[in-house]
Amino acid sequence: MAYTTVDDPKIYFNTLLYTGNGSTSHSITGVGFQPDFVWIKRRDAVAGHKLNDAVRGVNKQLVSNNSNAEDSNTDILTAFGTNGFTLGNNSDVNNGSGTFVSWNWKAGTSFSNSSGSNGANLDSTGSVSTTAGFSIVSFTGNRSTTRNIYHGLGAVPKMIIFKNRSATNGWTIYNETIGNAKKLTLNNNAAAGNCTACFASTTPTSTLFTVGDDGDTNGDSENMIAYCFADVKGYSKFGSYTGNGNADGPFVYTGFKPAFLIIKQSSSARNWIMMDSKRSTFNVVNTYLKGNSSDAEETTTYVDFLSGGFKCRDSDTGANASGGTYTYMAFAESPFVSSSGVPTTAR
Repeated sequence: MAYTTVDDPKIYFNTLLYTGNGSTSHSITGVGFQPDFVWIKRRDAVAGHKLNDAVRGVNKQLVSNNSNAEDSNTDILTAFGTNGFTLGNNSDVNNGSGTFVSWNWKAGTSFSNSSGSNGANLDSTGSVSTTAGFSIVSFTGNRSTTRNIYHGLGAVPKMIIFKNRSATNGWTIYNETIGNAKKLTLNNNAAAGNCTACFASTTPTSTLFTVGDDGDTNGDSENMIAYCFADVKGYSKFGSYTGNGNADGPFVYTGFKPAFLIIKQSSSARNWIMMDSKRSTFNVVNTYLKGNSSDAEETTTYVDFLSGGFKCRDSDTGANASGGTYTYMAFAESPFVSSSGVPTTAR
């Protein structure tokens, strides 16, 4: 059996750097595919993270660093293209002298699941790539009881990011490593907190995820969006590790050379640290943004990206506090071994 089904991760995920021009129609190309989920952050100045997806449609933005409801702005992402996307002149995504990063995912196959005739289920629509283990799921909440929603992955999600689009509710995250009765919150740095109502203390299956009586994950008659991720060998990994608090930090095996890595200490109040191989082109990877903050890009020694994972290279508590428990999500630049048995090279 082949090591991986994804020899070229850039077909499904790619980081793209660009410079703004301030125009009302700035075409960004070079993604390599038509993206279905685009996450943009200005690097050189304070600006909100802008999250756009093809299921909700253009001109509709969410912001990871606050709990605001969905915005409808015609000057941010105005079109999805076959090799990228088009921007308006909003300074958060297209300042004339600004530098930006976009993280781009492909789903690509639309679905519509009408399971609402079963009182325990809710209808869902979305876009999915079973090969890449990623789906975008839209549904209307119903808090009257526990509800199940079809996600389309055909595999068990390891991480699900929820946002109530209609209300000022936090970004709530299910992560397998912290269990089905706790949550993480993307828009702040809080440690994992108890929330039995968020997911009804129920672990997702290969078909459905479950939400309970909580407005963050199941707002009554409100528009919800969920970004679902499953592990794909050689392409994506969602896990945890324990820090040791010194420069010879833990090595975390992912099964690939990382292209993009987000780390969050779940056992304490720490920021969501976001690193990638395009902004840090060699080790040590020390250029980062914070998913819960509008702050500009910063530098701190954090990790090395290696052929089979990443290794912590500093005692900084953002990624390596002694005894701290960390969750992470990672996507590949190249698999550790290709489907034909060719190993990847180190940086």
